[in-house]
Amino acid sequence: LGKDLGANPEFVDSSVAKLIDDLSTDRCDIAMFGGGMTPARQEKLRFSPPYLASDIYAIATKTNRRVKGWDDIDTFGSVVAVARGTLHEAVMKEKLSSAQLLILDTPFAREQEVQAGRADVFMTDYPYSQRFLAGNDWARLIAPPATYHVTHYAYAMAQGDDVWHARIERFVIDVKRDGRLKEAAKRHKLEAILIP
Repeated sequence: LGKDLGANPEFVDSSVAKLIDDLSTDRCDIAMFGGGMTPARQEKLRFSPPYLASDIYAIATKTNRRVKGWDDIDTFGSVVAVARGTLHEAVMKEKLSSAQLLILDTPFAREQEVQAGRADVFMTDYPYSQRFLAGNDWARLIAPPATYHVTHYAYAMAQGDDVWHARIERFVIDVKRDGRLKEAAKRHKLEAILIP
């Protein structure tokens, strides 16, 4: 995007929890870290056309005996870890009926709880699961057998600037059409969730 605009981007540390505030207070112009288009965010932010779509996945240890497959997750005695303020917190609060939901303050805490055996699984999306599995040989992926809760990913901006939004919309259309998006998805092993 910086190259297309003839600008040098300045990167700003943010997080899912600070996303709306950081964009609304002009701390940054755009969030490009794979933000999910949730209804709550769509009320406060404006999004580009979506470019990825991910379901929810679970990560367990390879040695976990309680959770062997997806159907074992929502069972009595099972502990499901999520990060506070994420889409996974809201979805799992709604969907779980038997398992205990463990809400943690940082994404890294959920991984630590699973590795330590205090939680059976943590819930995540496809992009994070792929990065996580590549660096953690103790972990295994549990995919839902059918669609569970698909979220579209897009670039997020503050509301109100129609010119900026139109420019970002054109950028997404351009990178889809000229192959840059497909190449980036391939480089990061995300072709499976690419929206062409």
